[in-house]
Amino acid sequence: MKLVIAIIKPFKLDEVREALTEIGVAGMTVTEVKGFGRQKGQTEIYRGAEYSTNMVPKIKIEIVCAEDLAAKVVESIQASANTGAIGDGKIFVLDVGQAVRIRTGETDETAL
Repeated sequence: MKLVIAIIKPFKLDEVREALTEIGVAGMTVTEVKGFGRQKGQTEIYRGAEYSTNMVPKIKIEIVCAEDLAAKVVESIQASANTGAIGDGKIFVLDVGQAVRIRTGETDETAL
């Protein structure tokens, strides 16, 4: 099993969700997060005054899937979250040692 973590722009969430549903992803966890990468924050103008924000709002998506589906998940997220601009985000893929469904006690891929 693999854990796919994607950090994307907030307005891309619906597109990413639709693309993942099309390839058979059954569930995901979505969190509103803030952070920065190469952007080092951003400058905005509010009521005529320019100010700098150190943290940029992003969406963090976490998906645990079967190992053979992970490559499709990554491709799907990359294609649907891409705007071609700085700050499109990152995707991380990690190994998952075990998964347990609390209600039934099912483990690993049957728990997904």
